[in-house]
Amino acid sequence: MPVRLGIPRYTGSLSDVVRSPRYATGVGLLLEGVVQTQRGLVARQGGSLKQIAKRMRQWFQRNF
Repeated sequence: MPVRLGIPRYTGSLSDVVRSPRYATGVGLLLEGVVQTQRGLVARQGGSLKQIAKRMRQWFQRNF
């Protein structure tokens, strides 16, 4: 699996703290959430616990 060293491109407060490869994934996910919120994209409603369990079971059946 190809991998590469990532460094967060973050210029806000505490940028000196989070400019480490250790935080690349976390910072990237947070920034992507901000971008989606600004674009008006919202997460789908989760539904009931039974629906979530059903989707998880179906996913496992398809993939394993």
